[in-house]
Amino acid sequence: MASAKKKPLKYIFVVGGVMSGVGKGVASSSIGKLLQARGFTVTAVKIDPYVNVDAGTMNPTEHGEVFVLDDGMECDQDMGNYERFLGVDLSSKNYMTTGSVYQAVITRERNLEYGGKCVEVVPHIPLEVIGRIDAAAANEKADVITIEIGGTVGEYQNLLFLEALRMLKLKKPDDVIAVLVSYLPMMGNDSEQKTKPTQYAVRTLNASGVQPDFILARASMPIDKKRKEKIAFNCNVREEDVISAPDVASIYEVPANFEKDHLSDLILEKLHLTSRGTDLKEWRALAERIQGLKTPVRIGMVGKYFGTGDFILADSYISVIEAVKHAAYAVGRKPVIEWLNAEDYDPETNKKFSEKLAELKNFDGIVVPGGFGSRGVEGKINVIKFCREEKIPYFGLCYGMQLLTVEFARHVAGLGGANTTEVNPKTAHPVIDILPEQKKNMREKNYGATMRLGAYPAVLVEGTIAHDAYNNSVIASDGASSSLRGAPQSGATKALPAGRQESHISVHKISERHRHRYEVNPEYVERLEKSGLVFSGSSPNRELMEIAELPKSKHPFFLGTQFHPEFKSRPLAPHPLFLAFVKAAAK
Repeated sequence: MASAKKKPLKYIFVVGGVMSGVGKGVASSSIGKLLQARGFTVTAVKIDPYVNVDAGTMNPTEHGEVFVLDDGMECDQDMGNYERFLGVDLSSKNYMTTGSVYQAVITRERNLEYGGKCVEVVPHIPLEVIGRIDAAAANEKADVITIEIGGTVGEYQNLLFLEALRMLKLKKPDDVIAVLVSYLPMMGNDSEQKTKPTQYAVRTLNASGVQPDFILARASMPIDKKRKEKIAFNCNVREEDVISAPDVASIYEVPANFEKDHLSDLILEKLHLTSRGTDLKEWRALAERIQGLKTPVRIGMVGKYFGTGDFILADSYISVIEAVKHAAYAVGRKPVIEWLNAEDYDPETNKKFSEKLAELKNFDGIVVPGGFGSRGVEGKINVIKFCREEKIPYFGLCYGMQLLTVEFARHVAGLGGANTTEVNPKTAHPVIDILPEQKKNMREKNYGATMRLGAYPAVLVEGTIAHDAYNNSVIASDGASSSLRGAPQSGATKALPAGRQESHISVHKISERHRHRYEVNPEYVERLEKSGLVFSGSSPNRELMEIAELPKSKHPFFLGTQFHPEFKSRPLAPHPLFLAFVKAAAK
């Protein structure tokens, strides 16, 4: 019997018009979610127009957060949106930059893989882009793939990616659609929504040889029939293909909002697909629950990547923000997050730092997220000390865990002047030090992709806050390369160095994502433990400390992780440690 013919892959390109930051990532994620709910296997690709090979060396205050995948790929924050909306773990195949594409083509040319042909920008660069898109879809066995092209249609650096879209649509007209996300500004409170910028964006896209199949009309409020008619007439699309995309209180409302204009039905029609059912029940329930939240939980975020000129860039910590929200939604609290500048708590930069510290009592919990460098460090340490002494729930992520260790070493373990060698290479007590194998890279200034990156396993200690959090939740893993959702896994107890107690070691193992160079110095672990700090999570060989905390008898929640738990939080499955933190804050 002949095997069934494989159905063609369907491509949905999402491009931006008028301005960046208009919500292409959320739009792409939401479209993927809608088609997933209709029974299709969906994956997503992000194309960044930067010459950087990956996002690891990009400035957070300019580009936003660097998101890390299980396989260690440092990528754009929109990859986090894809994972959160689709509930999947993506790989490096799902992300590309201009730099990585050119690098691959040049390497192939140097290896004579083009058979002596003249290698040209067109068609070889667009063909490389298409090949990568197909590889990402094949890796996930996807029926549909969404491809977000960063930036806007009028930018010179996007031309080659739009050329890839044009070439693919020419070759597979029934399998490719283009979605333009465009903003409709208003000049005043009583003004009408202006469609002219969108008209110009469509003309610019047309100049690249591409006509949009859908226009997502982003605006502060829903667009009316008159505006839809105007856009349809001037942009050569059907009126029903102009989709209203107003501002909403939560991004998790967007998929259901798109369905008010029947977006998934229209996409299936254009791609010649038959629905396999509809199931947005859990997602709609989440959106309704979010809208009904009244009682706040106030969380202070102490960082240094907020300021960009006179404005705040919350995108620097977008995954942390979303992870707090996920946990708050699950606990039934309305998340209220406030940005706190670390330098406000340092006497060197603020003489009234004591007054600022006292204001921390107004918060239900404090988070110190990841970061690099010395700026703001003493302010963060003062915040951590205040939270420890005043019993304010504290959650430190990566650098926040390292500085928790420094604070404890200085003020509890009696190690005066203790520090991380990242800040003070000559400190008398380097309780945080660089990985030995990275010192050569640092000397030679090889900073790109040289950190401990991606998923690594950790073993938990029974009876700790961390152990209880994971055992009461749904996220666990049985190895560094996997990310399973279910009950924590069991295995043999790992051998410990001579003289160390092993009766308290749990057999439960987790897997979490990392992005750092520095670690808790093994030479100080025993001294810190004797002073009361509990390392409740460590590498299986007990050489790398992954979680540090104080017992519940000493503090309601005082915990830090060397890894980044925010990268694995989902709106329908909050990360166990964020859930435990917000529960403590809510009390």
